[in-house]
Amino acid sequence: MANIPPPARDRLLRLMRILEHNEGTITSGEIEALTGWTSNTIRKDISCLGPAQSFRGTSAGYAPERLIPRIREALGLTRRRKFCIVGLGRLGSAYLNPEPFEEDEFELAAGFDTSVNRVEILSSRAPLYPSFKMAEVIQRQTIEIALLCVPAGAAQGAAEKLAAAGIQGILNFAPVILRLPAGITVRNVYVADELRSLAAAMRQETKKQDT
Repeated sequence: MANIPPPARDRLLRLMRILEHNEGTITSGEIEALTGWTSNTIRKDISCLGPAQSFRGTSAGYAPERLIPRIREALGLTRRRKFCIVGLGRLGSAYLNPEPFEEDEFELAAGFDTSVNRVEILSSRAPLYPSFKMAEVIQRQTIEIALLCVPAGAAQGAAEKLAAAGIQGILNFAPVILRLPAGITVRNVYVADELRSLAAAMRQETKKQDT
């Protein structure tokens, strides 16, 4: 994978989503209108992928059919990865529907919960297991990523078991900072923080309009 700074990586992922839903070429100005990024930022991010002219279409703008494959290659998204869900309460069970992932690079391979009763009654196309089978299943299925959807008090212990089982990346929904060995990539998704960020952005936008 190319050595791309995290902010640029996140923008390229969002750009790829825009390109996937865009018909024909798209210009820097059109991307700027959709995202708020400056044209200079857009060009700089795309330059991480190679010469900009190689992504141009026959008319002005970037060609999705050229740019999307290069983003995928640069970000290491050229192969399908298996993931599991740990914690099948209201949040975790909502992700048992595999449809959002079917067109992407991920395959829901398993779900785990400490409640055997919950595992037995939930409906899922992916197999569900009690938590004590986590290490065995993860290793047998070569699962790389876990969605951690357990309560805050259980998150650290569950994360340690996932790391010991061979999980390489954790998407953590619990509002705690996980302490794990080097080599385990963690991305935190805190809804409260996202709401705070949204409120701060709204306040800033209001100030702009008042000036």
